[in-house]
Amino acid sequence: MKMLNAATFALTGLLALGFAGGAMAETQWNKDHPRRHEVNHRLANQNRRIHHEVKDGQINHHQAAELHHEDHAIRQEERDMARQDGGHITKSEDRTLNQQENGVSRQIGQ
Repeated sequence: MKMLNAATFALTGLLALGFAGGAMAETQWNKDHPRRHEVNHRLANQNRRIHHEVKDGQINHHQAAELHHEDHAIRQEERDMARQDGGHITKSEDRTLNQQENGVSRQIGQ
């Protein structure tokens, strides 16, 4: 009886690890989804542009903080959208996020 319980316990543990590994791989795929990657790449690029503009004195720290706040809101919206759609964003959501990013991009370097 003890041996059967130990075998059942071990088998249950192995199955749990297998499911966890599959879930982790799926999560990584979702993070690397092409539309999500594009949105997040643009946000990272805009972040670099904002820092460059501050360094060059073209915008002040307050303006940079406002732009970073807008980018953060877009990033959070992207995460929320992905959470609703099984880890990816739809084409229409991608279009919406790109329009928002375009608005922030136009504010950088004015």
